[in-house]
Amino acid sequence: MWYAIISEDVENSLEKRKKARPAHLERLHKLCNDGRLLIAGPHPTIDSEDPGSAGFSGSLVVAEFDCLKSAEDWAAKDPYMIAGVYTNVTIKPFKKVLP
Repeated sequence: MWYAIISEDVENSLEKRKKARPAHLERLHKLCNDGRLLIAGPHPTIDSEDPGSAGFSGSLVVAEFDCLKSAEDWAAKDPYMIAGVYTNVTIKPFKKVLP
């Protein structure tokens, strides 16, 4: 089943994001290579593709896992979580309808 992993950043998370980004992306690439990643990306803090020093307010990952517990376990090991980028993570089952 698909799961939406909705993460919220701590204030001024940009430097922490930059340091943990390579390891974070490595895990997402693995999901993608396994055919289990639907979409992933950050939420810019401002209305811009490149928010610069304004940074990001959180992230969204929609990926396939065996169960909610597997999605929770995966999210708990995210390098952004370990680095203190995220203040809150919500995980919900997701039903893809379109496209």
